[in-house]
Amino acid sequence: MNPFDYIRAADEGDAVRRGLAENAKYLGGGTNLVDLMRETIEAPRALIDVSSLSTAIEAGADGSMLIGAAARNTAVAEHPIVRTRYPLLVRAILAGASPQIRNMATVAGNLLQRTRCAYFYDEDGSRCNKRSPGQGCDAIGGINRGHAILGTSKACIATHPSDMCVALAALGAIVHVRNADGERSLLLTDLHRLPEDRPDRETVLRHGDLITAIELPPLPFATRSAYRKVRDRASFAFALVSVAAAVQLDGETVQDIRLALGGVGTKPWRAWKAEAALRGRPADIESFRAAAEAELADAKPLANNGFKVALAQRTIIAVLNDLTGRT
Repeated sequence: MNPFDYIRAADEGDAVRRGLAENAKYLGGGTNLVDLMRETIEAPRALIDVSSLSTAIEAGADGSMLIGAAARNTAVAEHPIVRTRYPLLVRAILAGASPQIRNMATVAGNLLQRTRCAYFYDEDGSRCNKRSPGQGCDAIGGINRGHAILGTSKACIATHPSDMCVALAALGAIVHVRNADGERSLLLTDLHRLPEDRPDRETVLRHGDLITAIELPPLPFATRSAYRKVRDRASFAFALVSVAAAVQLDGETVQDIRLALGGVGTKPWRAWKAEAALRGRPADIESFRAAAEAELADAKPLANNGFKVALAQRTIIAVLNDLTGRT
């Protein structure tokens, strides 16, 4: 591991000032960053510890929630109002990692974990554009069973690993950011970039940007929501396919819906096409199947991951069946 300076930020302003230094990184729980430093993939010159900043979880009178960027995943999952208003978020967090990791990992750190695959870690034996832009991607012609089928490019097919982000994408979460110029906010669905020809650039954040909070806007029907994760083993594995969904019915008709997918996209995948296909349609298996097929129509499976197309479609249908009381 390369030598680095460790600095505990006094407050957000202090963190932003120090974060502007060359090759400085913000440190939350460190569950991803420290791992990458140990593997010599990341080599920051300075770590700015922000783990004690913005840890509050506050419920708004309008039904919204404001979650501090440094709030631990466990604290979010155990918060009684989060559990009542957003059960899909709780289930996504619990499906995402071991209790030990959840106790350390922060909300912002979860958002900013690297999109990665086994080839990304194989620094000596594999080409990876995410690690070394322009080098090539050995996953495309290699073992790609767990890789993405949506949002891919000729440069990268790595799947975004977060479960929490899938739930946040479905909920329309808003990311609050602070830098030397002031504060701004953006939708979580706009935070992560598609790989295109520069997969090493994973978010739209600029150097020194500090995530300060995640806002969950009011969504009353999110109380009727679910998160389902399909994976190779029962616990602590990345998703092959996951589905986050919330449904509002008007009798037998889908009045409104939120739907996002994990395990299939190079970023947390909001299923906009499926949502559009379902609004105003009967809440039945035919509508669910048509919506799932519409969302996966642009999938680009490779040699080993073609099964994800049918698996994603079936998981969408199964989750919507459960939420609407269908068999």
